[in-house]
Amino acid sequence: MVSFEQISIELVYALPQEQTLLAIDVDEGSTIEEAIRESGILLSHPEIDLKKNKVGIWNKAAKLTQVLEEGDRIEIYRPLIADPKEVRKRRAEKAKLEGRADKTTGGRVNPLRAKEKE
Repeated sequence: MVSFEQISIELVYALPQEQTLLAIDVDEGSTIEEAIRESGILLSHPEIDLKKNKVGIWNKAAKLTQVLEEGDRIEIYRPLIADPKEVRKRRAEKAKLEGRADKTTGGRVNPLRAKEKE
């Protein structure tokens, strides 16, 4: 019978109102996917879909097949609600319409140039 050494890892998943942090021991040589399934988090958070949700270790993107090391912290990321580039683009357009941004450059309005135009 082959016995595996155990390593200690953490697994985190956060919703706006609730955060889950699990400290678990897994067999040395386990992958991220194996640890997630073994942790039971998929039962308590059925919205997690490993085909859609991205994962990382200590805030660095990782693949489900990556082998874990002692002390790793697996993070399961939620999908983005809005594209950050689109949000910024809309905010900039609104600022231009409200006169808070220069219509040509998109930067802040230069008070000296604004007085010249008057």
